[in-house]
Amino acid sequence: MTMQSVIDDLALRAPDLKVVQTEGSTATVQLAAAVHGVEPGQIAKTLAIRVDGENFLLVTRGDARLDNKKAKAAFGGRPRMLGAEEVEALTSHKVGGVCPFGLPGALKIYCDVSLKIYDEVIPAGGSTHSSVRLTVDRLYDLVGDKWVDACERPRAAEESV
Repeated sequence: MTMQSVIDDLALRAPDLKVVQTEGSTATVQLAAAVHGVEPGQIAKTLAIRVDGENFLLVTRGDARLDNKKAKAAFGGRPRMLGAEEVEALTSHKVGGVCPFGLPGALKIYCDVSLKIYDEVIPAGGSTHSSVRLTVDRLYDLVGDKWVDACERPRAAEESV
């Protein structure tokens, strides 16, 4: 049902965007990158985080890791990743399909600046076999509350940019 919530959300707010269903699993960054023929960084992963009792989402590039020092500065406290059950309760999406679309309620969504090196990114689409292709600017326009610098990119990615 969560893929349907993404389809319904996009139909209302961005009818030009479509959820792409795939035969291969897109449940992990590596699998999604292989299915879509892109580098892992271009997969926009969505992390569910809690800081001082406040839950929110962070959309970042697929090969980035949350940097505790940067995240603490960006969010004003120590970040804690939510467990799978909490993520599903918060987003209605199971881990492997979590995305910033089709959410059951209002939720603050940050976008990490590491995404800005890409023109197009591919977040999940609410299930382990679905995705959405869109520009970084469009992603931010649709879901972003604020750009933050909370993640560390892999060294190889920094050297290639």
